[in-house]
Amino acid sequence: MNIRRKTKTVAVGPLRLGYGYPVVVQTMTKVFTTDVNACIRQIRQLEKAGCGLVRIAVPTRADTEALAKIIAKTSMPIAADIHFSADRAIEAIEAGAAKIRLNPGNIKDKKDIRRIIDCAKAHKTAIRIGVNEASIRNLKQDVPPAKRTALMLKEMKTYIRLFEAAGFDNLVLSAKSADTIRTIEINRAIAAAFEYPIHIGLTHAGLPEDAVIPSSVAIGTLLAEGIGDTIRVSIAGDPVQEIRIGRAILQSLGLDHKQDPQLVVCPTCGRCRIDVVKLAAKVKHLLKDVHKPLHVAVMGCIVNGPGEAADADIAICAAEGKGYLYKNGKKIAVVEEAKLLDALAKELLAS
Repeated sequence: MNIRRKTKTVAVGPLRLGYGYPVVVQTMTKVFTTDVNACIRQIRQLEKAGCGLVRIAVPTRADTEALAKIIAKTSMPIAADIHFSADRAIEAIEAGAAKIRLNPGNIKDKKDIRRIIDCAKAHKTAIRIGVNEASIRNLKQDVPPAKRTALMLKEMKTYIRLFEAAGFDNLVLSAKSADTIRTIEINRAIAAAFEYPIHIGLTHAGLPEDAVIPSSVAIGTLLAEGIGDTIRVSIAGDPVQEIRIGRAILQSLGLDHKQDPQLVVCPTCGRCRIDVVKLAAKVKHLLKDVHKPLHVAVMGCIVNGPGEAADADIAICAAEGKGYLYKNGKKIAVVEEAKLLDALAKELLAS
């Protein structure tokens, strides 16, 4: 059973992050910020996929000007990604960003940090302190991998002290690495040292097919330990895919508050007498527009099939040329193979 660690509650516009609130899946837009219409279209796609918070890059003044227009046309909380420039941070806050991300690796001047804090206080804007191993390495080229976790934690502590000294605690923390083990280690260390909500993710995770396993291992391990209040799966590709993978990770741990259907499929072996994979793909297509906490199973023989069916809301346990239809754990019909999909669809509509 997952037990979330107790944290402070952080307000990100209307969203709340921390203990007692759902884990939020987030991502970044991947079009030019100055293309306002493209950003808005992508945000709406992300919202439909289950995104709860979206981050937008604002490297120039033109981007922060566009940010204000984007925020005016969307209801989703927007975080502005800030690097190098305190002016961009202040512009983003004044544009209406619900949260900004600051990188201790490239915004270090104490006067600049205090200006940002004062502006964030005035606008009730949350701030994510986001330490990135790559940024730290750029400053500390001689630091070996074994010591980078300690260095990231030291940078985090130093930065947080500046905010706490100024009386600012509407903070979210994150420390990211492209290395799975170091990502787990640094987030465990941060969770032990602070009570702020934590954003977790594996950075630079790669193409979707290469990113899904290391991201799931890093994020899933931490969530299973109760660490993590918002997550991002970073892939080189469609941000909607990031949201889908993130929600699948939450669902596997019982943390997806949106509760879409869960499909369990027989792995298949020499006992199968029908094409389980083909049938399961059709069932998955049926489920794509269903938004209920249903447990659906498609099984290929009588070894594990009846047991899985007994745990499912709706299930098919297939045999040669036919299948047994289950509902709420009870066998309700024997159906010809050609009619299995229609029979299951009918039960889905009735559920």
